[in-house]
Amino acid sequence: MDRAPGRRELASLLKMEDFSSVYAEADRVRKVNVSDVVYIRSILEFSNHCRRQCRYCGLNCTNRKAKRFRMKPEEIVSTARQAWDAGYKTVVLQSGEDPFYTPQLLGEIVREIKKTGIKITLSCGEMSFEDYSYLKECGADRYLLKQETADPEIYRALHPDSQLEERISCLKNLKKLGYETGSGFMIGLPGQSLETIAADILLIYEIGCDMAGIGPFIPHPDTPLKNSPHGSTELTKRAVALTRILMPEINLPATTALGVLDAEEKNSVFSCGANVVMRKVTPDAYKKLYEIYPADLGETDIYKERRELEEMIHRLGRIPV
Repeated sequence: MDRAPGRRELASLLKMEDFSSVYAEADRVRKVNVSDVVYIRSILEFSNHCRRQCRYCGLNCTNRKAKRFRMKPEEIVSTARQAWDAGYKTVVLQSGEDPFYTPQLLGEIVREIKKTGIKITLSCGEMSFEDYSYLKECGADRYLLKQETADPEIYRALHPDSQLEERISCLKNLKKLGYETGSGFMIGLPGQSLETIAADILLIYEIGCDMAGIGPFIPHPDTPLKNSPHGSTELTKRAVALTRILMPEINLPATTALGVLDAEEKNSVFSCGANVVMRKVTPDAYKKLYEIYPADLGETDIYKERRELEEMIHRLGRIPV
């Protein structure tokens, strides 16, 4: 696009009856700017302790039914090395906002994992500028911190102990420090409108994010939003497509949440602008306990699943990396 569209313009596009021409344009923009490559990334969820009260998340600190875990530093390093040996070139180290893992401890873990040569993405929540800077010095390459919603009122309702302004400030600090910066948002949150989704896309554009995870909201039975309907897979794909057109070189994953609702939709999003796929390498003893939303998870076989991902990508006519 020659210019950033306005919120109303994007909202109007999102509600088009026939979206096929937009999907085709997003696919064309994807091919021209990031080619037919699909980046394969591993996710290692190392702690489900969290100090936050996010009303949609099964990890929130008020959920007394959650069985909590923390992986030992040596377990985290060992699993990341397995992912490297299996062919993954990136590992996403993800957790709740768990004060047990101080920046110093995280830094030690990052330094050890980095010895393999693997790229490291951290997704551990809000931190100070100084802490983000320290982790960058230790070898972290990317940081994922989803905004979840760009609407201040919806954000306040969903996050009673945090503020949207602080989240945006953290994202801008990450960009300033030279991280490849990832954000993202959910489709189908209570109170959300098409203009809200348009604002989400524009916030990612304004920050200049290098990656954006856009997925449907899935209610967790042990949260205040347990009776809310899940988000639309179609609207999720539309948001992905418009984000690709607006930001031609951004990395857009086929999110896990999209696959939970409809496996075929997760594959079809690759024709709507997506170019990244992620796979959990979290050990079985912990994987099912990291439940932001309910998901039917089988046993982990890091090597087998890596091969299966490559085969799936080849079937889609893309090139796995």
